[in-house]
Formats: sequence, structure tokens, C-alpha cells
Amino acid sequence: MSTPPASVSASVPSAGAARLAWPAALALAAAMGIGRFAFTPVWPQMAQEAGLSLAQGSLLASANYAGYLLGALAAVAWPIRRLRAVLAASLAAVAALTLAMAGAQGVAVWALLRLAAGYASASAFICVAAWRPVPAGDPREPGAAALAFAGVGAGIALTGLACLALMARHASAQASWIALGALALGLSAAALPRLLRGMSGAPAGPQALPPRAPLPPRVRRMALHYGIFGAGYIVPATFLPAMAKDIVPDPAVFGWAWPAFGLAAMLSCLAAPRLARRADEIGLWRAAQWLMALGMLAAAGWHSLAAVVLAALLVGGTFMVITQAGILAARRAAGAQAPRAAALLTSAFAAGQMLGPLAASWAQRLGADLPQALAGAALLLAASAWRLGTCREKA
Repeated sequence: MSTPPASVSASVPSAGAARLAWPAALALAAAMGIGRFAFTPVWPQMAQEAGLSLAQGSLLASANYAGYLLGALAAVAWPIRRLRAVLAASLAAVAALTLAMAGAQGVAVWALLRLAAGYASASAFICVAAWRPVPAGDPREPGAAALAFAGVGAGIALTGLACLALMARHASAQASWIALGALALGLSAAALPRLLRGMSGAPAGPQALPPRAPLPPRVRRMALHYGIFGAGYIVPATFLPAMAKDIVPDPAVFGWAWPAFGLAAMLSCLAAPRLARRADEIGLWRAAQWLMALGMLAAAGWHSLAAVVLAALLVGGTFMVITQAGILAARRAAGAQAPRAAALLTSAFAAGQMLGPLAASWAQRLGADLPQALAGAALLLAASAWRLGTCREKA
């Protein structure tokens, strides 16, 4: 039986942790909340204005996920040696590529831009995930991690609220991409000066890197389940606003699905250390994944706005808890190989989330609808949660 690590003794992020982690939270809000997830709230506008199908939307979503996978695989093959330089370049690329979506035309060009944005998002996420604002074992570590990862949910919520405001003014998808690109630029500009100073002690060259030793087997098992998590959650994470729009066409109503998703992600991250006081990271991961599957089944079997809202809260309220718990568990198990472990899990996650929308598109061609795809993804997540206990360290 595993012993709960020291991280679970913390309750909420402390003031000291907040000072250390808020720049990382802003960076993740830009890199992930916008670079990875901006497409979701803009997609209903793009589909309506350009007459795009679900299959084309799946292609654009998968292009971003493919870029995310390439970025993560690159970090596994060639570990990032200069965290500060790569992070700054990645955040600049996210902002530029988001702005470029406004001037582009055609599915092929959009797909290339989303591919590149996914690569930049993965690089930025790995830089932040590999960085330790405090030494390992420091009691402030769980609070700092919670606040940093909450930035993803905050970025999603900001993106959703911006798109909601723009839809209320009948703005075009082009205007939405410009606004989101400007938001990514502003968040990055606010985060980088403090964050880059905090990374001054990060590895800056080959001599500072730990030797390449094999990762523990249980880290590889974590990566497998992390990939299944990516494949399962990405279907609702991509198409929840579209499902809400099908039920209630009024953007003043369906537009709240994505902000609710992001707010749930942010608040759940902040609450995760308190929730984990009596469990290790794997236990927290399992519980969150069961809840996620339950929310997806509700949306699949109950065609109403209430079901979509419930799914947004349960999926949004668990996906960053799983992300945080998985990265912390792998980083703890890998020791000096923590950056490689973070890159491996990110690669597995990216592979899973690239396959998820493609599987949904394939199922549609075979006659399945979106609720049926959701139900299938929920069952996959439930099966993975049942087997996650094998990732615990044996006594």
C-alpha cells in the first residue's frame, strides 16, 4: 500500500505559493486556455459563417492536437535545455498564430495554423510543468502547483467570456480570433518578466541536466492511462458549446457552457490539495476520472441544457485535477527525470486527444451521433479509472 506523499498535507495555496506561481498561471492561461482551447468557443461561429461540418471541425481540432503531440514528442526526444528561451518563444508563437487565424481562409490553412499553435502550447506547458518554483518536498509545492495549473481553467473561462461578449455584439469569428490573440499577448507580457526571473536557476545547458536513466515502469503505466484520459475527455471538451447550441440556439444561453467549463477547472485545481489530504495523487486521479465519466454519460443520455451544464461542470471540474495529479505523481516517481516524465505524459495525452475527435468523426460516418460518441468515451474513462491502482508504488 502506498503512503500519501507530503504534498497531500497542504490545504489551499498560501500567499507565498501565490507569489511564486501566479506568473506560471498566466503563462498557462495563454498557452493552454487560448493556444489549445480557443477553437472550442469560436467553432460554432466558424461553422455557421463558413458552413463547416462536424467532420471538418474534428479535422481542425485534431490538427491542433497533432501539433501538441509533435511538441511533446520533441521534448521527449530532445529534452528542453533552455526553459526560459523556449517558454518565451512558445508564448509569442501562441499569440501570433491565434491572431493569424483571423486573416486566414480555408480549412487547410486553418489546420496548419492550429497545428503550429498546438506545438507551441505543448512546449510552453512542458516548460512550466518541468519548472519547480520551490524545492521538492517544500510544503509550499502543492499550493504553488495548484495555482499554476488553475491558470489553464482561468484561461478557458476568459476565452469563453470573451467569445460570449463578442457573440452578444454579433461579432464575426474573425473578430473573435483577433480578440483572443490580443488576450494571449497581454497575458504573456504580464507573465514573462517575473516567470523568466524565477527560472534563473533552471537548467541552461547540457552540464546541468540529469543523466538519461530509464523511467520507472509505473511512470510508463501512468502515461498509458493519461493517454486514455486525453482520448476520453477531449470529445466533450471540443464539442460541448456545439451541443449546447443545438439545444438552445440563443448565444446568450449556450455561450455560457465554455466559461462554466473553465471556471470549474480553475476552482477544482485550487481545491485539489484539500481534496487530496486523505489520498495520494493516484487516488485523486481515479476519483476525478469517475466523476468525469459520469458527467459525460449524463450529457449522452439526457438531451437538455441542464445535462450539458452538468457535463461542463463535471468534465471541467475534473480534467485539470487529473492533469495536476498525473503530472505531480509522475514527477515524484521520476525523481531527477521529472522533465522527461512530464514530456512523456504530455505526449501520451496529446496522442489520445488527437485520436478522440478522429474517432468521433469516424463514428459519425458509421451512423453514430455525438451522444453515442460521448457514451463510448465515458466507458473508456471508467475502465481506465478502474485499472489506475496499478500505478501506485508498491510497499
